[in-house]
Amino acid sequence: MRVSIVTPSYNQAQFLERTIQSVLAQDYPEIEYLIVDGGSTDGSAAIIEKYAARLKWWTSEPDGGQGDALNKGFARAEGDLFAWLNSDDLLTPGAVRAAVDAFAAHPEAALVYGDALSVDAADRPLNEMRFQQWGADELATFHMLCQPAVFFRREAWERAGGLDTSYHLLLDHHLWLRIASTGEMVHVPEIWAHARQHPAAKNVALAEKFGGEAFRLVEWMRADPALAPILARQPRKVRAAALRFSARYLLDAGKARPSLTSYLQSLFTHPPTALREWHRILFAALSVIGLGGLGRVYYRVKRSGKLAGSQ
Repeated sequence: MRVSIVTPSYNQAQFLERTIQSVLAQDYPEIEYLIVDGGSTDGSAAIIEKYAARLKWWTSEPDGGQGDALNKGFARAEGDLFAWLNSDDLLTPGAVRAAVDAFAAHPEAALVYGDALSVDAADRPLNEMRFQQWGADELATFHMLCQPAVFFRREAWERAGGLDTSYHLLLDHHLWLRIASTGEMVHVPEIWAHARQHPAAKNVALAEKFGGEAFRLVEWMRADPALAPILARQPRKVRAAALRFSARYLLDAGKARPSLTSYLQSLFTHPPTALREWHRILFAALSVIGLGGLGRVYYRVKRSGKLAGSQ
């Protein structure tokens, strides 16, 4: 099976070469790699050009954002399997081969996904993201996959209609929901990607805006014929999950008071869903009364313990 990987890029020269190298160093031979740069002005094009002979195709020109860049790249892709890797993330060695093996072992799968490690701008590990075997029900309640650790079949992409460019923050989750509503998902408990956290990353710089797209997704699910029955079975759980998701990103954005409000709304809507993040609720409450430093100490200790245990 041929694997097509697309990297959308815009002014991330600081990380771009590492991203490219992590794809070109994969040990699976049938990879075609496409890079769609949005007209960067930071030297990104020169970095891409260094590797042009090993690329299926690349361009550097203005586009309509990440979704537009990815749709443009996949329109030129010829592989059986698709994936994308943002210009600040990394694939781990052997990730592509492992994904291909998972599809071979599960011919019914439309999408396979692994685990991931979040790292900072200097490649220091921050947090392991370990997932479970999920399907459309879990995605509807905002169980989030780590996008660079996801691979999917060309047919699933075409059936879903590609990325909806009106979404800017949850365009990946919107796609996963459409794929999962008509096909199977398979989880492989191996770390396939490093997802980078840094001040310019969308999930940091635009954290407070994620909730808006989450509530928009809920309304879209309510009107979608394939997903409406899932929402109808668990309406309070879905709403509570969207509120919890919004609260988490508000807290990451330093908006402790609105975060706590959203967490409490989630708690009143469906307590078990909200209490999955009881420690974050506590952190938000401590932050509101000026004791957020205690929460930060807790997270540092918890994070260091997790990473030490994984070595």
